[in-house]
Amino acid sequence: MRTPFLVCRNPIQTAFTPLVASAFMASTAFVAAQDSITPPPNAATRAALAPLPMPLGVPKPGPTNDAPYAPQPILPGGVVVPLYSPGSPFLKMERVREAEQYNMSRAVPGRISSIVNIHNPSIEVHTVEGGLNTGAAIILAAGGGHNTLNVGGESADFVPYFFNYGVSTVILRNRLRRDGYSPQTDAVNDAMQAIRLVRAHAKSWNIDPNKIGIMGFSAGAELAAPAAVFFEDFDKKHSDPADPLAGISSRPDFVGIIYPGPTPFARNANPPIPRNAPPAFITCAGAGDRGHAVWANEYFTAMLQASIPNVEMHIYGNGRHPGDALPDGSRMSGGLTDRNNIPFGKWQDRYVDWFRDLGFLQKPGVETKAAADVVTFVKQPARGRGGVGGGQGRQGQPGNTNAPATATNPASTTPK
Repeated sequence: MRTPFLVCRNPIQTAFTPLVASAFMASTAFVAAQDSITPPPNAATRAALAPLPMPLGVPKPGPTNDAPYAPQPILPGGVVVPLYSPGSPFLKMERVREAEQYNMSRAVPGRISSIVNIHNPSIEVHTVEGGLNTGAAIILAAGGGHNTLNVGGESADFVPYFFNYGVSTVILRNRLRRDGYSPQTDAVNDAMQAIRLVRAHAKSWNIDPNKIGIMGFSAGAELAAPAAVFFEDFDKKHSDPADPLAGISSRPDFVGIIYPGPTPFARNANPPIPRNAPPAFITCAGAGDRGHAVWANEYFTAMLQASIPNVEMHIYGNGRHPGDALPDGSRMSGGLTDRNNIPFGKWQDRYVDWFRDLGFLQKPGVETKAAADVVTFVKQPARGRGGVGGGQGRQGQPGNTNAPATATNPASTTPK
């Protein structure tokens, strides 16, 4: 009988290997064989799955020595891999030995709600093994206003949810503004580095290198959206042969933008959109979360004007933003909408519908409809929105060699 415990059976390399992976395997034929599609679990199947065990208390700190702090998994079965090798210029060596700090949930004993003091950013990998595996992997970028990383509702809860669909999950622990880092450079850099790292290890982790994407929540969406727009610039800036991940693309194959903070298109910004920008799923509450709904719509409108295929948006009439105060003094929680306080539909089920329609729930190695549609679109003459088709990334990038290619966006410095 299949076990729901998420164990990465393949040894994960903690040292970088000079792997070369393609960002996008172009092919013109879309295979739609019905027997290659993983059926969605029905209610009986879900009920038969044992719940994922919750961690009991705060993870034990990593060993204290002269090496960078070793982040520990927040869920059983997770394997943590640092984003950067020791001594990387991306790390603040004077702080990289500091331990992460975990904030525990008041409502659920033993549940980690958020993490702060992240100086050795990492990913926590939960793979799906055996026949259930689709090869798809979603990097989860939690929100928290760049002041905390809300990995409870906006990361950990999604590990068992997506596992039921055969989708591996990767919890991103990116650096935060409260700890002295820039959301527009350091945090976005972490997200794009995570995509490259997962793609580099795709084979050993039983992940399809053409089914790797990112889902960002609120402030985390401020990392996912730039990853979808500026991957070409990022890869050019990180093409030095000395980079152990040089030649491995940071392009996400799909993005999820969930009640986002400011995107690269906020305040009428108009960065060029690559012709092969990935498909996107966007969702937010409407009037109850007006500012974030406007930011969601700005991203959708930019992609629509650029005719980027397979961009879908759901704006709900009811709902609030995570962190908003409730009448009883508590705060709105985020994540899955069948939990607690975000009553704007089962958006995660609509996401799975979209994900399935684009072919990401097929067996590994089968080309997705999303990939085929991008190939078809790229072959067409460029038209529509100004800047579309150039594929050169935005202009006017500040000259910071350690910074990723992100939009200079004053609105994104003060997200909720």
